[in-house]
Amino acid sequence: MEVLLVEDDDTIAVPLVKGLEREGFTVARVAGGSDALAAPAADLVLLDLVLPDLDGYEVCRRLRARSDVPIIVISARSEEVDRVVGLEIGADDYLVKPFGFRELVARIHAVTRRRQPSRTGDPDPVRIGPLELDRRTRRVRMDGEEVALTAKEFDLLALLAEDPGAVCTRQAILEAVWDAHWYGPTKTLDVHVASLRRKLGDPTMIETVRGVGFRLCDPP
Repeated sequence: MEVLLVEDDDTIAVPLVKGLEREGFTVARVAGGSDALAAPAADLVLLDLVLPDLDGYEVCRRLRARSDVPIIVISARSEEVDRVVGLEIGADDYLVKPFGFRELVARIHAVTRRRQPSRTGDPDPVRIGPLELDRRTRRVRMDGEEVALTAKEFDLLALLAEDPGAVCTRQAILEAVWDAHWYGPTKTLDVHVASLRRKLGDPTMIETVRGVGFRLCDPP
């Protein structure tokens, strides 16, 4: 797997590159946002937010606008609002510095394994009202128009689409879409649901069941 590390601090970047390479990753490291945007396509991006040229949020936004590459933010910014903004503009995960190396590797595997095609056969596209979801190609269409989703947004929608009308609890969603050992803020789920509603163009399709979770509805 090719990883693009966007980090200007050598004391963090150098040992991180060595550690990831020991784990079998191929790592390209850049120190600025402009270089990150100009770098060859990678399988995953590790992105610091404090960069010497472009703001990391802007880099994330531009990467997401042109690609669905998994993005994990690694930042010293630990406030909930920072995490929420990062996830809302397209990051798939957010890890606060200082972090454990093993946790980072686990997060990388958790993000990427959900991008792997099914080994048990490819199911037919799911159609619910104007929504069409194809797990094989990981594409979503509304009224025939393709909707660009992040990896986590697709996985969340696909989970809800497995049983339309049934309620999926918040905990079940976090464990299935993120990880059984998810340590991030639960606000993450609300941010992704809000983003999905906005992108689908019909907020009624994903219904909140207060105190329980969410369900996907077939619009009348």
